[in-house]
Amino acid sequence: MVERVRVTEAAEAVIRQLEAAHGNLVFHQSGGCCDGSAPMCYPRNEFRVGAQDVFLGTIAGVPMFMGAAQFEYWAHTQLIIDVVPGRGGGFSLEAPLGVRFLTRSRVFTDAEAEELSLEGPPKRGDEVTE
Repeated sequence: MVERVRVTEAAEAVIRQLEAAHGNLVFHQSGGCCDGSAPMCYPRNEFRVGAQDVFLGTIAGVPMFMGAAQFEYWAHTQLIIDVVPGRGGGFSLEAPLGVRFLTRSRVFTDAEAEELSLEGPPKRGDEVTE
């Protein structure tokens, strides 16, 4: 099974730290302002996903969504969520730790793209019950 989204070990360590402090989490990446092209991490009960959010999968057991318009640009790539030193301009939970999540990517191989095509489109936020 081809994963649309993965996480680095460093980012997973930060996710575990955030879970310990905030409980269940959710990631979302939109195309809006305030670092909107960066992955944002929120407490799961404080962020609502909707029909325009595409479910990419889970990273470290945390669901990740992307705005549908943004997904159109990224659909041909596997996203790799990483963490780097510095502060982003958004409201993501990791900001007080002096780090920020970052999306890296790689283009799917032809075989991976074919497999994803056979699976059909990813679920939308209103179809996911996590």
